[in-house]
Amino acid sequence: MNTSVCGRGKKIKNWLYNRKFCYCSIKSSAIINYQATESGEFEKNKAKCSVIKDGGDDPDVTHGAEIIVELTFTENKNQIEIDGGEGVGIVTKPGLGLEINKPAINPVPKKMITENLQEIGEDILKEKGIRVVISVPRGKELGPKTDNPRLGIKDGISILGTSGIVIPFSTASYAASIRQNLDVSIAMGNDIVVLTTGGRSEDFAKKIVDLPEHCFVQMGDFSGYTIQQCGKKNIKKAYVVGFIGKLAKMAAGVKQTHVKGSKVDMNFLAELAKKVNADEKIIDSIKKANTARHVSEIIQENKVEGFFELICTEVYRHMRNHSEEKVPIDVILFDFEGNILARESKG
Repeated sequence: MNTSVCGRGKKIKNWLYNRKFCYCSIKSSAIINYQATESGEFEKNKAKCSVIKDGGDDPDVTHGAEIIVELTFTENKNQIEIDGGEGVGIVTKPGLGLEINKPAINPVPKKMITENLQEIGEDILKEKGIRVVISVPRGKELGPKTDNPRLGIKDGISILGTSGIVIPFSTASYAASIRQNLDVSIAMGNDIVVLTTGGRSEDFAKKIVDLPEHCFVQMGDFSGYTIQQCGKKNIKKAYVVGFIGKLAKMAAGVKQTHVKGSKVDMNFLAELAKKVNADEKIIDSIKKANTARHVSEIIQENKVEGFFELICTEVYRHMRNHSEEKVPIDVILFDFEGNILARESKG
């Protein structure tokens, strides 16, 4: 979704100012040139462009949805404003890392749009500002088919995204990529790997674990399968790194952590809080929490000691079991700023 939105934002800037197409750079571990347009129109100080989302083989209800980006110039020199229009949901609950009563547009898409517009609009921004409005005409219809209502996102869908690149989700293709990554590491003479739940946790892990690039394996949602493969391939040590959402599921013994296949068990997290002597009011708040991130906020606000450590202990126990006790494991739980909340390693 963020690639679609980012591409539209940059392209219509060129229509508005130069009335021509451009390529959009999606910056991740690589730079991808992207160009695909469904329709577009422009006026003197306003342009609009749309794209049809291609979700690859990811089981995504927004696959095939039209995404529209409208761009206008403003008098706010050197300012880029990003807002939600029709079909983009509104955040009504905490725990998403987004401002309540604001459009559900995640920081990564916003950052990508801003960076691309700053790159191509450097001269324009010296004189004007740019306002971007993202719309999804079928968003209100699609929203109830996602987890958004449970998360407190009302009247539309959320604009998500972490890298701008759709990675194949099918079990066979993703499992093959995991095996290949492990095989490359072994072939390069390394038997220690870092298993991360995604790109952000990998970036944070690289700051504290000094290993070559090929030793970092994005296991995504396939934590059980990945550590089993580590055991079969005689990996000597595996760092298991992630955020509270995935690690909370792993701590409960879940092997496949995709949101479609499993949800965070708030009762389980409440039981962990009880074990570290949290009071009943906090335990009740956890049971009613919106997300694992929300639970993390509750724990930190109330200064509950030992909770994050217990999460890591449970992840360690289950991952060791999944590896048939073959792989020494070091579990690291990050907060969303890259700080270590807790860590567990027993050799």
